[in-house]
Amino acid sequence: MSIKIIIAAHKPYWMPSDPVYLPVHVGAEGKKDIGYTPDNTGENISIKNPNFCELTGLYWAWKNLNADYFGLVHYRRYFTRKEVHSIESKKKQILTETEWTALLAQHPVVVPDKRNYYIETNRSHYNHAHHSEGLDITEQIIKEAYPKYLPAFEKVMNRTWAHMFNMFVMRNDYFQSYMEWLFSILFELEKRLNISSWDSYDSRVYGFVAERLLDVWMEYNKINYAEQNVSFIEKQNWIKKGGLFLKRKLFGR
Repeated sequence: MSIKIIIAAHKPYWMPSDPVYLPVHVGAEGKKDIGYTPDNTGENISIKNPNFCELTGLYWAWKNLNADYFGLVHYRRYFTRKEVHSIESKKKQILTETEWTALLAQHPVVVPDKRNYYIETNRSHYNHAHHSEGLDITEQIIKEAYPKYLPAFEKVMNRTWAHMFNMFVMRNDYFQSYMEWLFSILFELEKRLNISSWDSYDSRVYGFVAERLLDVWMEYNKINYAEQNVSFIEKQNWIKKGGLFLKRKLFGR
């Protein structure tokens, strides 16, 4: 079983040494070499990184790597055995190749533990945090190009939980199917959506939309998936994050 899990990174950072992980410099086009595999070789969309975020690394892996299983994590966010407090302890909890082999032998897809919003649906959460046009136009594209997916889209948008971060590890046949479906939607969205007046954060729209589409694809295709803990290996200000969440809920963007 060959497993390739890319680590999306845009700057030098601590990296796990386990061979299952491949650090990839996302948005490498026109940038200084940082010592990681760049995403601007072979067939790539590296130049789109300001709008597609980590997806440029995912696209590069899809078009240029061969493996039985593919996945994506972030340079500060990994699948781990369990949640612990210290950063150094979190690093030691990151799943190894041996553990991935055992886990994937039981489940063809692994995603992050559910992120619960409780008082928000996926749609309302998106609309409070981002320009609603991104999701609205995506829905229209699905209606036109993939109408059978529409009930799954509506079901996922009405949930109060989601598997976020564009993180997953999945069997190659599923990976090929998901990549084809995902990027066909995002490239069409790119044609229809005018983001010329948006700031740099909102312009990351295609990465934000993709976070919501993984569950749609899994719901429609009835994927047998396992959930796994995800750890952020930097300190987080939960009071600030919670305050921003409530602010968006009460006052919108």
